Amino acid sequence: MTLRFLTAGESHGKALTAIIEGIPAGLALAEDYIAHDLRRRQGGRGRGGRQQIESDRAEIVSGVRYGLTLGSPITLVIANRDWEDWRDVMAVVVPSGPVEPVTRLRPGHADLPGAMKYGQTDIRNVLERASARETAARVAVGAVARRFLEESGVEIHSHTVAIGGIEASVAGDPDWQAVEESPLRCADPDAERRMLDAIDAARADGDSLGGVTEVRATGVPIGLGSHVQWDRRLSGLLAQAVMSIPSVKGVETGEGFTVARMRGFESHDVILPVGEWAGRPWRRASNHAGGLEGGMTNGEPLVVRAALKPISTLARPLPSADLATGESVEAHYERSDICIVPVAGVIAEAVVAIVLAGAMLDKFGGDHIDETLRNYRAYVETVGPHPAGG
Repeated sequence: MTLRFLTAGESHGKALTAIIEGIPAGLALAEDYIAHDLRRRQGGRGRGGRQQIESDRAEIVSGVRYGLTLGSPITLVIANRDWEDWRDVMAVVVPSGPVEPVTRLRPGHADLPGAMKYGQTDIRNVLERASARETAARVAVGAVARRFLEESGVEIHSHTVAIGGIEASVAGDPDWQAVEESPLRCADPDAERRMLDAIDAARADGDSLGGVTEVRATGVPIGLGSHVQWDRRLSGLLAQAVMSIPSVKGVETGEGFTVARMRGFESHDVILPVGEWAGRPWRRASNHAGGLEGGMTNGEPLVVRAALKPISTLARPLPSADLATGESVEAHYERSDICIVPVAGVIAEAVVAIVLAGAMLDKFGGDHIDETLRNYRAYVETVGPHPAGG
């Protein structure tokens, strides 16, 4: 794999860390750029108390010199401010005083399967790493990938499609500036008002809400990914990456589940004659496929949607069982969000950016960004009609 990364760290540990390998040398990269996406991840109505504690910022500790990448691994570190209050609970060595284990299992979390798999008697050993706090590291990695993609004109945005059964109505491309200013990242003001009321009602009931977020990537060249092996299909790579976000229970590309209810003549994207559109040779009359055919990008905007379940940690805890005794208890509760659909869009942008950056590097290579861009530009010049014998 040309681009790869690892994250490490626990929700209340000292820090989150990410190591990225494969970004070419010569790419301009700054901590302030990464901080912008980390701030976006922390915003929005429905977020919990943790966001009042943290002010996420990724420190670049390797792989960049004088503002340019070196081609060597990039290390990012995000300090957890909350760790100061959790020193004993999350100590690397045995603490001086007793620490109460967490044994009240939480439905909808990794608690029970994780405890069984790893032989744990304290579910904190599972929930700390399974926490969505880890996505801060992935958003930082995604910001680096976004910075790389910008060099070839790729832009990635997200918006909220639905919350709690309330659906936004958006014709055409959303006003992305308005989306960024919206507390729910929603492009439909009327639907947003009803969504906000639903979130407030869920909060009052000690409950939570799920929904749907959509990511759109524009400027993506035709031909990323491949049809020749199952694990090189970009549609599969994108689905896996988005599905790995906590609370995501379904992924579709384009109008996936809607297309399943259509007939063939209305569901496929007609290829228009060359010359009817300016800017690039191949265009479609529609984009039901969401920019993907045969596991490859087809030149249309890439569209990926994620369905998110309601947050599993509830202020009014669900009935559950105790890990140690098996007896009936209320599920463990510390704090939680009410609705994470808007922030899930920012996280989905990040993982889509990571997958697309990897696909770009697989296709165009290059040890220095100038080499990558030369290869990219040379390829783009070849993607018009191919006359027989030409």
